[in-house]
Amino acid sequence: MSTVMEETISSAIVRSFFKKFENHLAVDVGIVGAGPSGLVAAKYLADMGFKVAMFESKLAPGGGTWGGGMLFNEVVVQEDATTILKDFNISTVDLGNGYHTLDSVEMASGLIFGARKAGAVIFNTMCVEDICVREGVVCGLVVNWNPVRRLEMHVDPVVVTARAVLDGTGHPSEIVHKAVDKAGLKVDSPTGGIMGEKPMWMEDGERTTVINTKRLYPGLYASGMAANNVQGGFRMGPIFGGMLKSGKKVAELIAADLRA
Repeated sequence: MSTVMEETISSAIVRSFFKKFENHLAVDVGIVGAGPSGLVAAKYLADMGFKVAMFESKLAPGGGTWGGGMLFNEVVVQEDATTILKDFNISTVDLGNGYHTLDSVEMASGLIFGARKAGAVIFNTMCVEDICVREGVVCGLVVNWNPVRRLEMHVDPVVVTARAVLDGTGHPSEIVHKAVDKAGLKVDSPTGGIMGEKPMWMEDGERTTVINTKRLYPGLYASGMAANNVQGGFRMGPIFGGMLKSGKKVAELIAADLRA
């Protein structure tokens, strides 16, 4: 009995994946978390010619965008963030008061598609267990399969080296926590540590999300809600202008540092 088709398909998947993975074991930018700010950063960095790899622990990239507000699959952005959405060919509806609505599924899928077509590679179901620090610089990520972590299997990870690491993990700031709690690094925050997210205040949360987007330590950056959590900013809910602008800002910061 012939199994040519089965062998061809399995071989194609294995060969293609390992070629892709091997080609991204050393990158310019390693982004942890494929939410809106990370995806925006990935696109702009890839457009600028940098090698970008994203590591998303869940099966579907897109972060908290998919469900909109309380599973009503619409989100809101401010007028000044719509130019970023246009770069991704994502459409909005102008409310005429400085705000736009858009379909959350279109936004999530559009951001993913835009980042990928720009050249960023997304490795889904991969989690980051640790970071690499050498001579006072964050220089890589320690990655494993998320099912391995969830099943608590004792399986050693592998390392991806990166000239810059971006924490785009959202509210938990998982990567900055590893830097502060495990590596004992003092980051660029009022306390040198993680301040923690404050309650909902949409207007201030949107403003500070962009302000708090910065380089926290040589080689380490944070964007979106990860940045706000580190600096003690307010939560903002299903409005995404600040997240988009944070992604663009951090891409520009990283690009400037890598080119220096």
